Amino acid sequence: MPLFYVDMEVLRLCSVLSRHCYLSWWTKVVHSAPTLCQSSSYHESRCLMPYNEKSRCNRRHQNLTIVDSSVAECDERQMVRRYHSHYNLPQSLETGETTCYSFLSLVSTQRKQHRRLSLRPASLVDGAPKKMQPYLKLMRLDKPIGSWLLYWPGAWSIALAAQPGQFPDLSLLALFGVGALIMRGAGCTINDMWDKDFDKSVERTKNRPLAAGDITPFQALVFLGGQLSLGLAVLLSLNWYSVILGASSMLFVVTYPLMKRITYWPQAVLGLTFNWGALLGWAAVKGSCDWGVVLPLYVAGVSWTLVYDTIYGHQDKDDDLMIGLKSTSILLGDRTKIWLTGFSFTMVSSLVLTGYMSDQTVPYYIATALIAAHLGVQIGTLNINDPEDCWKKFRSNNRVGAILFAGIVAGSLAKVALDKQPKVEREPMQMNEETQ
Repeated sequence: MPLFYVDMEVLRLCSVLSRHCYLSWWTKVVHSAPTLCQSSSYHESRCLMPYNEKSRCNRRHQNLTIVDSSVAECDERQMVRRYHSHYNLPQSLETGETTCYSFLSLVSTQRKQHRRLSLRPASLVDGAPKKMQPYLKLMRLDKPIGSWLLYWPGAWSIALAAQPGQFPDLSLLALFGVGALIMRGAGCTINDMWDKDFDKSVERTKNRPLAAGDITPFQALVFLGGQLSLGLAVLLSLNWYSVILGASSMLFVVTYPLMKRITYWPQAVLGLTFNWGALLGWAAVKGSCDWGVVLPLYVAGVSWTLVYDTIYGHQDKDDDLMIGLKSTSILLGDRTKIWLTGFSFTMVSSLVLTGYMSDQTVPYYIATALIAAHLGVQIGTLNINDPEDCWKKFRSNNRVGAILFAGIVAGSLAKVALDKQPKVEREPMQMNEETQ
């Protein structure tokens, strides 16, 4: 009976087995192989199995794929050479001219995906050195959606501040991207340092590095110091108005994790924190803030955060109730969809006001309409009692940020430089003309 192998790590075992099992023809039965395969450690990992009708049936149910089973139709030595060459097997497996092995690649769908080169953040983190993985997971590098949600308000503001008919400053967008990645990681580190005892009691968070004991609080503190130093370096590359404005957001960054202990509205504090880039982006371009533009944009961002983080909070509401934490998800309960509709209306209205104050054009308002439709579908199809659906709806908000950014850029490119100047620049010109 031919044997097949799945994982390269058991080839040494198979080589040892081959020295004890003499297979003159493919119809001979190897008695030691079934005995070995009865061991749960080998059977469950599908490392080594006997090739017979029973195992063929089992493989059919295990969603495995047989690459080649035409053992009887091929010369035995050719089969050995062909699979030896194809799978780059060690020479020790060829133990003689009469030895016959059928190397069948029985790989599950999960293993196929694992063996392919993947650029997914989670795969990159899992492929990093073991000592680095807890720190990468502490800053949520395996779940970049939070970094995107932090990045978009700043990108919107930078795009709005661009000159009519021009693209936004790409170097500034890249700098804000790096800053969002670093500061989101720092925020997650602070959050986990505050909540490590609570995280142990929540199913979704019990495997976080601090809660699981993979790193110590002191190590996390040192890591936080490095993150904040890098964040300061990014901030210091901006003008001084932006430096002072950006530094003032640290109050919200540090205190947000405490809000879930004292108020049912921690999502509002998170909104004030996550959307600070709406103020900072304009200041980084112009050197100061046009409050008539950035304040409505900031309100829109805070309302947006109330939408997506309330949805996010429904994943943990049962655990949060047991350990005494508070959130809008718990407060709103079955009325969540009604409140989310109100938050979405506030967001869309504020975006319309932002567009009016910055003299945006048709593409911007089309993007705003698409966002309204997206939020409507998101809320209408939301199942607040299904954690998986809540996670999918939460992640879909990345599209909201991308749609609005594309709309702002397209709207600015459609402007006519002379006729579509921002109101704050046009009004002083009109006053000068009246005085003359």
